[in-house]
Amino acid sequence: MNGETHGQLANFIWGICNLLRGPCKRNEYRKVIFPLTVLRRFECLLTPTRQAMLKKFQSLKTKPERAQLMVIFLG
Repeated sequence: MNGETHGQLANFIWGICNLLRGPCKRNEYRKVIFPLTVLRRFECLLTPTRQAMLKKFQSLKTKPERAQLMVIFLG
């Protein structure tokens, strides 16, 4: 990647950040970006088991909350 392409890509990314930031100021990006990055990483790690967990959730939806919590925390 040459310098011009890198610069264009960086400007494109910062342009998107400016569109998405809404009420966030530039110095507040880290407060927003870091948590979202962590959530995205969790999503990537949990993708292989997503369908199985959704099925389990559907089967637990009709049970009392206490039973749901026991299954979630105790397996």
